[in-house]
Amino acid sequence: MSKIKPAPLPPDTTIGGYRVIRRLSSGGFGVVYLAVDADGQQIAIKEYLPSSLATRAPGELLPKVPPEKLSLYRLGLKSFFEEGRALAQISHASVVSVLNFFRENETVYMVMNYLEGATLQDFIITARDLKTQKVFRESTIRSLFDEVLRGMRIVHQHKMLHLDIKPANIFITDDNKAVMIDFGAAREVLSKEGNFIRPMYTPGFAAPEMYRRDSAMGPWTDIYAIGACIYACMQGFPPNEAPQRQEKDRLSLALAKLRGVYSDNLIEVVEWCMALDPLSRPQSVFALQKELSREGERRYTKLSVGEKMRLQLDTLVSDTKKNVQKVGDATGIGAKPK
Repeated sequence: MSKIKPAPLPPDTTIGGYRVIRRLSSGGFGVVYLAVDADGQQIAIKEYLPSSLATRAPGELLPKVPPEKLSLYRLGLKSFFEEGRALAQISHASVVSVLNFFRENETVYMVMNYLEGATLQDFIITARDLKTQKVFRESTIRSLFDEVLRGMRIVHQHKMLHLDIKPANIFITDDNKAVMIDFGAAREVLSKEGNFIRPMYTPGFAAPEMYRRDSAMGPWTDIYAIGACIYACMQGFPPNEAPQRQEKDRLSLALAKLRGVYSDNLIEVVEWCMALDPLSRPQSVFALQKELSREGERRYTKLSVGEKMRLQLDTLVSDTKKNVQKVGDATGIGAKPK
């Protein structure tokens, strides 16, 4: 019998001076709400509420945490708070903007810009359904990840890691920006302290070291996920998960089938990023940026990622927009309210 998820805050609840409109999404580590500030501006609020550690009955405000799980709950709470404080210091178009973070109701809330658009995952599914030879053009892929890597470089300079990069956490806004959302600091702390490692990460995008407690993580861990995202943009599906690859690695074989469809350089970049040995990957975002923007490929980044995508998918954008509500509920950010 599956465990009942903690109930979201009721509509019209006021927290930190913000009024909750409705729940956007619920995940294993929290709930994201659409809310409005004192000026009536829409914002998104993420509440720390790990379903494995806490419960909450409908209509209540305070989470209930069993005594034996309290220390772990507080450890994740501290990490979530520190994540909000660190993100609030970052101002970059490709990193979700944290406007405020505060403690209330024995938990922590992170206030972010409310984004409108669709996730990269939504674009991949839409493009994949066309059943064309290429899911995305190489120009689109290079343009997209040029933007994402600019944001990631700033994140790493602030001594932070994302730890959950995947197409569902790369948001393409209506004003043509690629934004990284849903950082995983609290997830990482809880995975190291508890036996929850496997459910913490998205299969196919998590680096091998994320499955082992004794492995060091660094920029190379996020870079593995970037390689997996590029792979998904080429194939339309995620690669095999790391433990499966360690038993029998079919990555090179899968990529070999794309030779002639994508450049050898892009295929080699994906293999480089997704090396099972962390030391064999790019050790910094700068090294990867340099390879993705080689002299002969710079023409690919003249248009914004949004422009590239909309040029390629112009016949499908209207259908994508119709599904934005569903996408927002799945990702927690980005659906226009009805």
